[in-house]
Amino acid sequence: MKEWWVQVGLLSVPLLAVYLHIPPPRLSPALLSWKASGAFFTYKHQSIFYRDSTGAVGSSDVVILLHGFPTSSYDWSKIWEGLTQRFHRVIALDFVGFGFSDKPRPHHYSIFEQASIVERLVRHLGLHHQRINLLSHDYGDTVAQELLHRYEHNKTGSILINSLCLSNGGIFPETYYPRFIQKVLKDGGLLSPIITRLMNFFFFSRGLGAVFGPYTQPSQAEYWDMWTAVRTNDGNLVVDSILQYINQRKKHRDRWVGALMSTSVPLHLIYGPLDPVNPHPEFLQLYKKVLPMSTVSVLDDHISHYPQLEDPTGFLNAYLNFINSF
Repeated sequence: MKEWWVQVGLLSVPLLAVYLHIPPPRLSPALLSWKASGAFFTYKHQSIFYRDSTGAVGSSDVVILLHGFPTSSYDWSKIWEGLTQRFHRVIALDFVGFGFSDKPRPHHYSIFEQASIVERLVRHLGLHHQRINLLSHDYGDTVAQELLHRYEHNKTGSILINSLCLSNGGIFPETYYPRFIQKVLKDGGLLSPIITRLMNFFFFSRGLGAVFGPYTQPSQAEYWDMWTAVRTNDGNLVVDSILQYINQRKKHRDRWVGALMSTSVPLHLIYGPLDPVNPHPEFLQLYKKVLPMSTVSVLDDHISHYPQLEDPTGFLNAYLNFINSF
Protein backbone atom coordinates (compact mmCIF):
# COMPACT_ATOMS: atom_id res chain seq x y z
CA MET A 1 0.00 0.00 0.00
CA LYS A 2 2.82 2.38 0.92
CA GLU A 3 4.53 1.74 -2.43
CA TRP A 4 1.27 2.55 -4.25
CA TRP A 5 1.05 5.97 -2.59
CA VAL A 6 4.69 6.65 -3.45
CA GLN A 7 3.97 5.91 -7.12
CA VAL A 8 0.93 8.20 -7.07
CA GLY A 9 3.00 10.93 -5.46
CA LEU A 10 5.75 10.60 -8.04
CA LEU A 11 3.20 10.70 -10.86
CA SER A 12 1.46 13.78 -9.41
CA VAL A 13 4.62 15.87 -9.35
CA PRO A 14 5.03 16.24 -13.13
CA LEU A 15 1.27 16.57 -13.55
CA LEU A 16 1.16 19.41 -11.04
CA ALA A 17 4.14 21.05 -12.74
CA VAL A 18 2.33 20.95 -16.07
CA TYR A 19 -0.80 22.41 -14.48
CA LEU A 20 1.05 25.29 -12.85
CA HIS A 21 2.58 26.29 -16.18
CA ILE A 22 -0.54 25.87 -18.26
CA PRO A 23 -0.58 28.47 -21.05
CA PRO A 24 -3.17 31.26 -20.95
CA PRO A 25 -6.43 30.83 -22.87
CA ARG A 26 -6.53 32.07 -26.44
CA LEU A 27 -7.90 35.55 -26.97
CA SER A 28 -11.55 35.58 -27.97
CA PRO A 29 -12.53 37.42 -31.18
CA ALA A 30 -13.72 40.32 -29.00
CA LEU A 31 -10.40 40.59 -27.17
CA LEU A 32 -8.44 40.16 -30.40
CA SER A 33 -10.41 43.05 -31.90
CA TRP A 34 -9.82 45.20 -28.81
CA LYS A 35 -6.09 44.54 -28.90
CA ALA A 36 -5.85 45.07 -32.66
CA SER A 37 -7.51 48.48 -32.36
CA GLY A 38 -4.95 49.60 -29.77
CA ALA A 39 -1.23 50.29 -29.63
CA PHE A 40 1.70 50.21 -27.22
CA PHE A 41 4.07 52.80 -25.81
CA THR A 42 7.09 52.35 -23.57
CA TYR A 43 7.41 53.50 -19.99
CA LYS A 44 10.76 52.69 -18.36
CA HIS A 45 11.29 49.61 -20.53
CA GLN A 46 7.73 48.43 -19.90
CA SER A 47 5.32 47.99 -22.79
CA ILE A 48 1.97 49.64 -21.99
CA PHE A 49 -1.18 48.96 -24.00
CA TYR A 50 -3.61 51.75 -24.79
CA ARG A 51 -6.54 52.44 -27.06
CA ASP A 52 -7.18 55.86 -28.59
CA SER A 53 -10.29 56.49 -30.70
CA THR A 54 -11.20 59.65 -32.54
CA GLY A 55 -14.87 60.40 -32.10
CA ALA A 56 -17.24 63.37 -32.25
CA VAL A 57 -16.60 65.88 -35.02
CA GLY A 58 -16.63 69.46 -33.79
CA SER A 59 -15.66 68.56 -30.24
CA SER A 60 -12.20 69.06 -28.77
CA ASP A 61 -12.99 67.24 -25.52
CA VAL A 62 -10.78 64.36 -24.40
CA VAL A 63 -11.65 61.64 -21.89
CA ILE A 64 -9.21 59.14 -20.37
CA LEU A 65 -10.59 56.00 -18.77
CA LEU A 66 -8.88 54.38 -15.78
CA HIS A 67 -9.89 50.77 -15.10
CA GLY A 68 -10.17 48.76 -11.89
CA PHE A 69 -8.64 45.69 -10.28
CA PRO A 70 -8.13 42.94 -11.44
CA THR A 71 -9.44 43.62 -14.92
CA SER A 72 -8.38 45.91 -17.78
CA SER A 73 -9.29 48.64 -20.25
CA TYR A 74 -11.76 46.19 -21.78
CA ASP A 75 -14.06 47.08 -18.86
CA TRP A 76 -15.00 50.16 -20.88
CA SER A 77 -15.98 48.31 -24.04
CA LYS A 78 -19.74 48.54 -23.45
CA ILE A 79 -19.74 52.35 -23.25
CA TRP A 80 -16.90 53.02 -25.72
CA GLU A 81 -19.08 53.77 -28.73
CA GLY A 82 -21.34 56.03 -26.69
CA LEU A 83 -18.36 58.03 -25.47
CA THR A 84 -17.01 58.48 -29.00
CA GLN A 85 -20.28 60.18 -29.94
CA ARG A 86 -19.61 62.88 -27.32
CA PHE A 87 -15.82 63.20 -27.13
CA HIS A 88 -13.24 64.00 -29.78
CA ARG A 89 -10.75 61.57 -28.22
CA VAL A 90 -11.58 58.52 -26.07
CA ILE A 91 -8.49 56.95 -24.51
CA ALA A 92 -7.97 54.00 -22.19
CA LEU A 93 -4.91 52.09 -21.06
CA ASP A 94 -4.01 48.88 -19.30
CA PHE A 95 -2.01 49.78 -16.21
CA VAL A 96 1.29 47.97 -15.82
CA GLY A 97 0.48 44.53 -14.42
CA PHE A 98 -2.91 44.41 -16.12
CA GLY A 99 -4.45 43.36 -19.45
CA PHE A 100 -2.10 43.44 -22.43
CA SER A 101 0.55 45.57 -20.71
CA ASP A 102 3.77 44.11 -19.32
CA LYS A 103 3.55 42.37 -15.95
CA PRO A 104 7.09 42.43 -14.57
CA ARG A 105 8.05 40.36 -11.54
CA PRO A 106 9.46 40.92 -9.11
CA HIS A 107 8.26 44.51 -9.22
CA HIS A 108 7.12 47.17 -6.77
CA TYR A 109 3.66 48.01 -8.07
CA SER A 110 2.35 51.33 -6.82
CA ILE A 111 -0.39 53.87 -7.43
CA PHE A 112 2.33 56.48 -7.90
CA GLU A 113 3.85 54.54 -10.80
CA GLN A 114 0.45 54.06 -12.44
CA ALA A 115 -0.21 57.80 -12.24
CA SER A 116 3.17 58.49 -13.85
CA ILE A 117 2.29 56.06 -16.64
CA VAL A 118 -0.92 58.00 -17.33
CA GLU A 119 1.06 61.24 -17.44
CA ARG A 120 3.57 59.69 -19.85
CA LEU A 121 0.75 58.45 -22.08
CA VAL A 122 -0.74 61.94 -22.23
CA ARG A 123 2.62 63.34 -23.27
CA HIS A 124 3.16 60.47 -25.74
CA LEU A 125 -0.13 61.42 -27.42
CA GLY A 126 0.78 65.12 -27.49
CA LEU A 127 -2.05 66.05 -25.14
CA HIS A 128 -0.07 67.55 -22.26
CA HIS A 129 -1.41 71.05 -23.04
CA GLN A 130 -4.99 69.76 -23.40
CA ARG A 131 -7.51 69.72 -20.56
CA ILE A 132 -8.43 66.12 -19.78
CA ASN A 133 -11.62 64.59 -18.41
CA LEU A 134 -10.90 61.58 -16.20
CA LEU A 135 -13.41 58.74 -15.82
CA SER A 136 -12.27 56.09 -13.35
CA HIS A 137 -13.39 52.94 -11.60
CA ASP A 138 -12.21 51.09 -8.47
CA TYR A 139 -8.37 50.91 -8.56
CA GLY A 140 -8.50 53.62 -11.22
CA ASP A 141 -10.20 55.95 -8.72
CA THR A 142 -7.08 55.89 -6.57
CA VAL A 143 -4.83 56.56 -9.58
CA ALA A 144 -7.13 59.49 -10.44
CA GLN A 145 -6.80 60.82 -6.88
CA GLU A 146 -3.00 60.82 -7.19
CA LEU A 147 -3.24 62.56 -10.58
CA LEU A 148 -5.54 65.14 -8.99
CA HIS A 149 -3.09 65.71 -6.13
CA ARG A 150 -0.28 66.36 -8.60
CA TYR A 151 -2.45 68.71 -10.65
CA GLU A 152 -3.57 70.68 -7.58
CA HIS A 153 0.05 71.05 -6.44
CA ASN A 154 1.36 71.98 -9.92
CA LYS A 155 3.75 69.06 -10.01
CA THR A 156 6.05 68.90 -13.03
CA GLY A 157 4.51 66.75 -15.74
CA SER A 158 1.03 66.72 -14.20
CA ILE A 159 -1.91 66.56 -16.56
CA LEU A 160 -4.46 69.35 -16.81
CA ILE A 161 -7.63 67.92 -15.32
CA ASN A 162 -10.90 69.34 -16.62
CA SER A 163 -13.21 67.05 -14.63
CA LEU A 164 -13.15 63.85 -12.60
CA CYS A 165 -15.82 61.18 -12.37
CA LEU A 166 -15.25 58.34 -9.88
CA SER A 167 -17.11 55.04 -9.65
CA ASN A 168 -17.23 52.39 -6.91
CA GLY A 169 -13.65 52.83 -5.74
CA GLY A 170 -12.29 52.41 -2.24
CA ILE A 171 -11.46 56.07 -1.83
CA PHE A 172 -12.09 55.87 1.92
CA PRO A 173 -10.14 53.04 3.58
CA GLU A 174 -12.52 53.11 6.53
CA THR A 175 -15.52 52.12 4.37
CA TYR A 176 -13.63 49.73 2.09
CA TYR A 177 -14.08 45.99 2.61
CA PRO A 178 -11.75 43.95 0.39
CA ARG A 179 -12.67 40.36 -0.38
CA PHE A 180 -11.17 37.63 1.80
CA ILE A 181 -8.91 36.35 -0.98
CA GLN A 182 -7.55 39.87 -1.51
CA LYS A 183 -6.58 40.13 2.15
CA VAL A 184 -4.97 36.70 2.06
CA LEU A 185 -2.95 37.50 -1.06
CA LYS A 186 -1.73 40.93 0.03
CA ASP A 187 -0.62 39.72 3.46
CA GLY A 188 0.04 36.05 2.76
CA GLY A 189 3.83 36.23 2.68
CA LEU A 190 5.33 33.03 1.28
CA LEU A 191 1.84 31.59 0.83
CA SER A 192 0.80 34.24 -1.72
CA PRO A 193 2.98 33.05 -4.64
CA ILE A 194 1.64 29.52 -4.17
CA ILE A 195 -1.97 30.71 -4.24
CA THR A 196 -1.42 32.84 -7.35
CA ARG A 197 0.05 29.83 -9.18
CA LEU A 198 -2.91 27.70 -8.17
CA MET A 199 -5.42 30.34 -9.27
CA ASN A 200 -7.74 29.08 -12.02
CA PHE A 201 -10.83 30.12 -13.95
CA PHE A 202 -13.25 28.51 -11.53
CA PHE A 203 -11.98 30.35 -8.44
CA PHE A 204 -11.47 33.57 -10.40
CA SER A 205 -15.02 33.65 -11.77
CA ARG A 206 -16.52 32.70 -8.41
CA GLY A 207 -14.61 35.47 -6.67
CA LEU A 208 -15.34 38.13 -9.26
CA GLY A 209 -19.00 37.12 -9.50
CA ALA A 210 -19.43 38.01 -5.83
CA VAL A 211 -18.98 41.71 -6.64
CA PHE A 212 -21.57 41.69 -9.44
CA GLY A 213 -25.29 41.90 -8.73
CA PRO A 214 -27.37 38.69 -8.86
CA TYR A 215 -29.22 39.92 -11.97
CA THR A 216 -26.21 41.48 -13.70
CA GLN A 217 -23.71 38.61 -13.71
CA PRO A 218 -21.27 38.45 -16.63
CA SER A 219 -21.85 35.76 -19.22
CA GLN A 220 -19.50 32.79 -19.31
CA ALA A 221 -17.79 34.33 -22.34
CA GLU A 222 -17.31 37.61 -20.48
CA TYR A 223 -15.80 35.81 -17.50
CA TRP A 224 -13.40 34.05 -19.84
CA ASP A 225 -12.40 37.38 -21.41
CA MET A 226 -11.63 38.79 -17.96
CA TRP A 227 -9.66 35.71 -16.98
CA THR A 228 -7.77 35.69 -20.27
CA ALA A 229 -6.75 39.32 -19.75
CA VAL A 230 -5.47 38.43 -16.27
CA ARG A 231 -3.57 35.34 -17.52
CA THR A 232 -1.95 37.19 -20.43
CA ASN A 233 1.76 37.66 -19.68
CA ASP A 234 1.32 35.55 -16.51
CA GLY A 235 -0.66 38.26 -14.78
CA ASN A 236 -1.98 35.87 -12.16
CA LEU A 237 1.55 35.71 -10.74
CA VAL A 238 1.66 39.45 -9.92
CA VAL A 239 -1.78 39.82 -8.34
CA ASP A 240 -0.37 39.66 -4.81
CA SER A 241 2.14 42.42 -5.61
CA ILE A 242 -0.50 44.67 -7.15
CA LEU A 243 -2.77 44.21 -4.14
CA GLN A 244 -0.39 46.26 -2.04
CA TYR A 245 -2.49 49.19 -3.27
CA ILE A 246 -4.84 48.41 -0.38
CA ASN A 247 -2.08 49.21 2.10
CA GLN A 248 -1.06 52.24 0.02
CA ARG A 249 -4.60 53.62 0.30
CA LYS A 250 -4.39 53.51 4.09
CA LYS A 251 -0.91 55.00 4.22
CA HIS A 252 -1.70 57.87 1.85
CA ARG A 253 -5.33 58.49 2.82
CA ASP A 254 -4.79 62.12 3.77
CA ARG A 255 -2.99 62.85 0.50
CA TRP A 256 -5.61 61.22 -1.73
CA VAL A 257 -8.80 62.14 0.11
CA GLY A 258 -7.34 65.60 0.66
CA ALA A 259 -6.95 66.03 -3.10
CA LEU A 260 -10.70 65.46 -3.53
CA MET A 261 -11.59 67.77 -0.64
CA SER A 262 -9.51 70.70 -1.85
CA THR A 263 -10.10 70.58 -5.58
CA SER A 264 -12.14 73.03 -7.61
CA VAL A 265 -12.31 70.56 -10.50
CA PRO A 266 -15.91 69.43 -11.27
CA LEU A 267 -16.33 66.18 -9.36
CA HIS A 268 -18.93 63.44 -9.76
CA LEU A 269 -19.58 59.93 -8.43
CA ILE A 270 -21.47 57.17 -10.23
CA TYR A 271 -22.35 54.52 -7.69
CA GLY A 272 -23.72 50.99 -7.84
CA PRO A 273 -25.36 50.68 -4.39
CA LEU A 274 -25.25 46.87 -4.13
CA ASP A 275 -21.45 46.98 -3.94
CA PRO A 276 -20.18 44.71 -1.11
CA VAL A 277 -16.73 46.30 -1.30
CA ASN A 278 -17.93 49.88 -0.78
CA PRO A 279 -21.30 49.18 0.83
CA HIS A 280 -24.42 51.30 0.88
CA PRO A 281 -25.32 53.39 2.83
CA GLU A 282 -22.04 53.56 4.76
CA PHE A 283 -19.85 54.55 1.82
CA LEU A 284 -22.30 57.01 0.29
CA GLN A 285 -23.03 58.77 3.58
CA LEU A 286 -19.33 59.35 4.17
CA TYR A 287 -18.80 60.47 0.58
CA LYS A 288 -21.53 63.11 0.80
CA LYS A 289 -20.29 64.27 4.20
CA VAL A 290 -16.64 64.61 3.17
CA LEU A 291 -17.27 65.83 -0.41
CA PRO A 292 -20.47 67.92 -0.31
CA MET A 293 -19.44 69.82 -3.44
CA SER A 294 -19.53 66.63 -5.55
CA THR A 295 -22.58 65.59 -7.50
CA VAL A 296 -23.70 61.96 -7.27
CA SER A 297 -25.59 59.51 -9.49
CA VAL A 298 -26.88 56.42 -7.70
CA LEU A 299 -27.84 53.66 -10.13
CA ASP A 300 -30.60 51.07 -9.65
CA ASP A 301 -30.62 49.04 -6.44
CA HIS A 302 -29.46 45.84 -8.20
CA ILE A 303 -26.27 47.39 -9.62
CA SER A 304 -23.09 46.43 -7.78
CA HIS A 305 -19.33 47.02 -8.05
CA TYR A 306 -18.95 47.11 -11.87
CA PRO A 307 -21.63 49.65 -12.88
CA GLN A 308 -20.20 50.31 -16.35
CA LEU A 309 -20.60 46.60 -17.17
CA GLU A 310 -23.79 45.90 -15.21
CA ASP A 311 -25.74 48.94 -16.42
CA PRO A 312 -23.83 50.50 -19.33
CA THR A 313 -26.76 52.63 -20.49
CA GLY A 314 -27.46 54.01 -17.02
CA PHE A 315 -23.75 54.58 -16.41
CA LEU A 316 -23.22 56.34 -19.73
CA ASN A 317 -26.27 58.56 -19.30
CA ALA A 318 -25.17 59.52 -15.79
CA TYR A 319 -21.70 60.41 -17.02
CA LEU A 320 -22.87 62.43 -20.02
CA ASN A 321 -25.34 64.34 -17.85
CA PHE A 322 -22.43 65.28 -15.60
CA ILE A 323 -20.16 66.28 -18.51
CA ASN A 324 -22.90 68.41 -20.06
CA SER A 325 -23.64 70.17 -16.76
CA PHE A 326 -20.63 72.49 -16.75
